[in-house]
Amino acid sequence: MGLLSKLTGAVTPQKKATDDVLLLHTMMLMCGADGGFDDSEVETLEAYFATLPEFEGKDFGEVLGQAKKMVSKYPSLTESVKALADLSSPNLKKKAYVVAADIAMSSGDVDESEDKMLDAMQRVMNIDDATATKVLEVLGMKYAR
Repeated sequence: MGLLSKLTGAVTPQKKATDDVLLLHTMMLMCGADGGFDDSEVETLEAYFATLPEFEGKDFGEVLGQAKKMVSKYPSLTESVKALADLSSPNLKKKAYVVAADIAMSSGDVDESEDKMLDAMQRVMNIDDATATKVLEVLGMKYAR
């Protein structure tokens, strides 16, 4: 047992994930909600990564690696939704919700697993029903055919 372990009682505090990692994790959760993760979904992640200011000047592969590492700390993807509570501000939580909903609706067909994932995200990130409804109404207009 090393000196650090002796002084800390063998408990080393876990480093919290940064907002950029958590935002990418949000997008990964929605892309993988149906149990699969194909090349087109990676392309979707990269497209959002290239446009959102939280990722400016950052390397996609590096942030993706950190997000995957964070996910591995949880027994399942569904459990890893809990990490989204660590996003640093209510506005960033709203942005994460909007991006997740946008990803879900962009495929043209929101399936049950995506719907459940979005509900779980809403609860964990404390997005009120009025805000969630407004987001979904606007995105519904965006993707109406």
